Amino acid sequence: MTAKAGDNPDTLMTLATVFCLRNLRKTMCYQGFGNELCLRSDIFLPSEICDKLVNTYMELLHTHSNFEPEESFFQLFSDPRSTRLTRVQLREDLVHDRDLEAIRKQDLIELHLTYCNSLSSRSLRTLTWFQETLVSLCLFGCNHIFYRKGGAPLACNEDSEEDDEEGHVSKRALETNFNFQGFNRLRLLNLGGLPDEVNAETLLKPLKSLTSLDLSNVQLLGTAFLSQWKDRLASLVLYNVDLSEELICTVVELVNLRHLDISRESRRTSKFKMTKRILTAIVQRLVNLVSLDISGQIMLDNCTVQQFEEAMGHPSIEPCKSSIYPFQDLKRPLQFLGLYETTLCNVTHIPAYKVTGSKNEDQVLNAIEAYTEFRPELAHRAINQLFDIARIQHCSQLLRALQLVIAALKCHKYDKSIQVTGSAALFYLTNTEYRSDQSVRLRRAVIQVVLNGMEQYQEVTVQRNCCLTLCNFSIPEELEFQYSRVNQLLLQILEPARQDESIQRIAVHLCNALVCQVDNHHKEAVGKMGFVKTMLNLIQKKLQDRMCDQVMEFSWSALWNITDETPDNCQMFLNSRGMNLFLECLQEFPDKQELHRNMLGLLGNVAEVKALRPQLLTPQFIVVFSNLLDSKADGIEVSYNACGVLSHVMFDGPEVWSMEEPKRDSVMEKMWEAIQSWDVSSRRNINYRSFEPILRLLPQSISPVSQHWATWALYNLVSVYPSKYCPLLIKEGGMSLLENVLELESSHSETKDMARKVIEQCESFKEDPMETNQGLDVNYEQRG
Repeated sequence: MTAKAGDNPDTLMTLATVFCLRNLRKTMCYQGFGNELCLRSDIFLPSEICDKLVNTYMELLHTHSNFEPEESFFQLFSDPRSTRLTRVQLREDLVHDRDLEAIRKQDLIELHLTYCNSLSSRSLRTLTWFQETLVSLCLFGCNHIFYRKGGAPLACNEDSEEDDEEGHVSKRALETNFNFQGFNRLRLLNLGGLPDEVNAETLLKPLKSLTSLDLSNVQLLGTAFLSQWKDRLASLVLYNVDLSEELICTVVELVNLRHLDISRESRRTSKFKMTKRILTAIVQRLVNLVSLDISGQIMLDNCTVQQFEEAMGHPSIEPCKSSIYPFQDLKRPLQFLGLYETTLCNVTHIPAYKVTGSKNEDQVLNAIEAYTEFRPELAHRAINQLFDIARIQHCSQLLRALQLVIAALKCHKYDKSIQVTGSAALFYLTNTEYRSDQSVRLRRAVIQVVLNGMEQYQEVTVQRNCCLTLCNFSIPEELEFQYSRVNQLLLQILEPARQDESIQRIAVHLCNALVCQVDNHHKEAVGKMGFVKTMLNLIQKKLQDRMCDQVMEFSWSALWNITDETPDNCQMFLNSRGMNLFLECLQEFPDKQELHRNMLGLLGNVAEVKALRPQLLTPQFIVVFSNLLDSKADGIEVSYNACGVLSHVMFDGPEVWSMEEPKRDSVMEKMWEAIQSWDVSSRRNINYRSFEPILRLLPQSISPVSQHWATWALYNLVSVYPSKYCPLLIKEGGMSLLENVLELESSHSETKDMARKVIEQCESFKEDPMETNQGLDVNYEQRG
């Protein structure tokens, strides 16, 4: 059997790391004073393990809702004699000043801080502890790290813990006493999003040996300072930096550049226009260039060859054949060329191995890959284009597309635009057309990010997209690994009284499917979450609106499923005015056959619970059930279920029948008449997982009509669907009970005849198990 896309298992290192992080007190740590987490004294961990622990901890916090942060987690790595950290990646508001201070004695080589807006200038002070070892530093989007809390100077407040660690910096006092003096080993620096008040030139002046610099979205007051690295700088990113002739002249002096990014967001206004002359100068002067990004730039004049020449031959990456004139001067094809949101991405011959753009699927996927981490505004648009490809055309790189969208949703959990477009793309990428190519592991990863989106956003579009995507999965099988979580989320969606109608319909459908054919302990657990009450609230609302729609019918169907062989849920139904709602629905919607079938199926489950039957034994309810024996709604289903309810009530004997009217005998007579009117070859809209509630009605003489109903039910099921129900009846000991029916004097002759036929059918099936009678149209969405 060949492996499916995305089926590679986690490494043992990853599995062990996650296990330790989820069980810190049972593996590496013990509970210290004041509930503080402390590392065991016999633990000594190398940097490979420590780095993995910290980085995985951040990932779990960011992507797993059931993973709780440990306030003293970073304190575990405070002593370099027992733990060694070298490469750490921290992101977003989960990181505080105290966390960096806890690891200040470590000899960090790489420190990546991304969107860490809870950090203040206290963390700038902490950075100086790493100045002798730090080689790579990222402060992308850490907008508050250059501001003091409460206006305290950097040099003071050395040991103060009075700052509000949990909030952002409220009093914006710019820190002016910090620069990179002493960071002599620093080679790679990302200052993307540096506040306008911070002078980049002053901040960077002490750094003499930079080889990579990212100044995305930074306002540059001057450009000459870049020349100090003209012999060293290999990578320069100036995304959304206001370009000028002066800046371009400085850039082309950086002759050792291998990667240059002068792209911009196309919707951002700019006075600068990219010309053929400027692009030619970049290509001719920067001869070592292997990667160039000019995405979003507007070309002032024509840089491409004539259309009739451009269309000649198969697409080529050879520079000499380039459809873009300036690139004909390249010595070799570029490894990467960013042309996203430019007209240049549409030409035929592009001299690059990897191109971002919107011309085709490959360019779009390259754009998502290149821009997800630091440019969500571009990734959002590229994912939207992937959505169109998956919806209208066909996605040929399914595994890559899914992995990129999943990564984007994980990375930008709090970005609504990414969540909307990403969840919409996932809906089309997981539908039936692509399903056979996807592994269990990959589909589980999709489910995880979809549930993350549902947790984070109550917004209608995200909720609808996520619910629709879940409908692409086999339910409940594929969702069982997140069973409790997905049910909880769906019930939360259904709580608001005036929820969006389409989301309500999808969510109720999912709830119904989730409680269909699962073990009773799952149903009991979901019942305790408030499932029964939520469904009854929806029914109450629909009654008020006098509307019997899919939500109403699905809600009763879900109640039918969740009460199957679960007495506690049946009790909840009765305690929550369920019977009153049943009567009101019956009166308000007398002609809704599907509704009647679902309601009677549910009440059949209630009637199977001996302790609850007295609550059904009232004149009002017995008259209703008796009248429904004559119903022809949905074939025999309503009449069959009404008779089932009465069969269990009758089984308790005449002594419990305390009412004057209707008479017990007259109701039993109507039951006999109803059963004799049914066609025993009827196909059914019902699915039994167990015959136990039926079988208990066989060996008794208290209520022959109940015995007859049970025997008829068995004969119908084993004759119409032998391959499903003959083995079930044999397995549950039904054959011996049917033999007992034949021996009882109280059993009616019609009942005995039918019991013999059931026995003969099962015996025949045992001899010829290939007989199926093509009974494949059972509705498996009902009763368990």
